[in-house]
Amino acid sequence: MEEQGQRDRQIVLVPCPFQGHINTMLNLGSILHSKGFSITIAHTQFNSPKPSDNPDFVFLPISDGLSYSDLSSKGIVDFISCLNINCKEPLLESLTPMIDEKQQLKELPCIIYDEYMYFAEQVAHLLKLPSIILSTGSAANLLTYYAFPRLQKDGFIPFQGMVAQLLLLALLRLGDQSHL
Repeated sequence: MEEQGQRDRQIVLVPCPFQGHINTMLNLGSILHSKGFSITIAHTQFNSPKPSDNPDFVFLPISDGLSYSDLSSKGIVDFISCLNINCKEPLLESLTPMIDEKQQLKELPCIIYDEYMYFAEQVAHLLKLPSIILSTGSAANLLTYYAFPRLQKDGFIPFQGMVAQLLLLALLRLGDQSHL
């Protein structure tokens, strides 16, 4: 692609701040970096990754206004909803100067975001950037999103607990096409 010292094509990764999501996104970043891309990790302050573990990446902290106690007091669905509300403006404000600089060079970045961090799609749309959703779950996980409403309707699954809240969030996300 190009020499390792010169990385003009930039990708901004926006992981969900849970360990399995962060690790998957950082692994993707490592693969893309090995192919010549410059990687920026736009991450929440909650459970932020360690920059020292990935010295080739640029880390861009975005304010989320949340704490570990919020996770236990709000529940997972409310917590993720708050992340999406609280992080939209900080990400927009952080990326705007980068975009202005890159626009002059006609080298605009692409945003790859975790499916639960859908505010990044709104930011990409506002900045006229291409964006891609990364689902960190397995294919079997995706199938449960489609099977869950039927199982609940037929009375096989009571709608409660953290797993049910995550499935509800995913179902709401699938049904909300306003992000497209």
